[in-house]
Amino acid sequence: MVEHTFKELREMNVLSVQDVSEMLGVSLKTIYRWENGEIKPGKAYLKVLQDTLDYRQKFESFQQEHDFTFIDLFAGIGGIRKGFEAVGGKCVFTSEWDTYAQTTYRANFKDSHEIVGDITKVNAEDIPAHDVLLAGFPCQPFSIAGVSKKNALGRAHGFMDKAQGTLFFDVLRILKHHRPAAFLLENVKNLRSHNKGDTFKTIMGALETELGYHVQARVIDGKGYVPQHRERIYIVGFRRDVGFDFGNLQFKDPAAGPVMRDILHSPGEVPDAQFTLPPEDPGSNESSQVNRKYTLSDKLWKYLFDYAAKHKAKGNGFGFGLCGPDDKARTLSARYYKDGSEILIAQEGRNPRRLTPRECARLMGFDRPGRDPMIIPVSDTRAYKQFGNSVVVPVIEELARYMKPYVEKVIQDDDDVPVESPVAAE
Repeated sequence: MVEHTFKELREMNVLSVQDVSEMLGVSLKTIYRWENGEIKPGKAYLKVLQDTLDYRQKFESFQQEHDFTFIDLFAGIGGIRKGFEAVGGKCVFTSEWDTYAQTTYRANFKDSHEIVGDITKVNAEDIPAHDVLLAGFPCQPFSIAGVSKKNALGRAHGFMDKAQGTLFFDVLRILKHHRPAAFLLENVKNLRSHNKGDTFKTIMGALETELGYHVQARVIDGKGYVPQHRERIYIVGFRRDVGFDFGNLQFKDPAAGPVMRDILHSPGEVPDAQFTLPPEDPGSNESSQVNRKYTLSDKLWKYLFDYAAKHKAKGNGFGFGLCGPDDKARTLSARYYKDGSEILIAQEGRNPRRLTPRECARLMGFDRPGRDPMIIPVSDTRAYKQFGNSVVVPVIEELARYMKPYVEKVIQDDDDVPVESPVAAE
């Protein structure tokens, strides 16, 4: 390592003699004597300048790599992250409690930071500063026990009090501490009606009334981007009113878009019934190819067929979802590993089959032409659960693209606010 003189370190840090005098708390005369070689500066002073230079260079390098920073909470396998990285975001913190999801996440994202397991045990101040908070938070009923107790005691309560004991409360406390420029929250469509609408009211009240964010929500169907009917609610908030209008954003028409043939294995990938193709790449499990194990057994197919017929006779409409190459699928769920009934692929001369995990990666938009394929390092069962719990990546990417200029506007507005000097403050 090259050892620099005091003067060299000062100049590389772009500091004047006056600057470094005030920074180190030594007189101008002493600084001049150090630089003229009359006396040697202590190692501690050199270390301060060297550390400052190291930090500055690291920060400048970091700044060149991204347009904004974000944290990834309840991260799953990183679907929301992929969308925001695609538009120039950089992830600086990840939290995901499921160890199998962590395995898939690590295989696909090479980070310098660790994945934190239980977010409830992390202090907000220990999370890095960030521009955007991302969270596909679990939907839980908000207990009214604590609120009733406060009412009985004649004490006031707010939306944040009501959210305590839920994982959404951890989103709130992090937002409250860091005050990022924006956030994106994702959940199931029925969040609006959950608990007779009280859950959604609590969420919006906490974000708007107590934290002061400008918040909008919208349900978007991923069917315009992937061949799957998948409606999710997205809640977007900005720290100040920047003119973002969720209702006017244009998303792809669910009636158009890709069909199942666009994500299914090509005929050349599907083996004869007598043998099984090897994995398509060394980094994936055998579920990356169609083989006989994905075809339903006679027993399971008869059960699903009879079950559907019984409920159809009752007018319930429950049953399996059989797809051809020109169809769009139902919503892929985390229970897909059980029997695959919601999305079955018709096969000529055979019973229907499940999707392979590789096809699920395509169905959710993780795998797309021109991009590196998703690494699937877990078993079929785990992979089905992970994709079923994830997001439609192209939808997130579209949202990130729409949000980005408004995020940058908040950041720019922050930079333009003059810092009040201590003298003026007095």
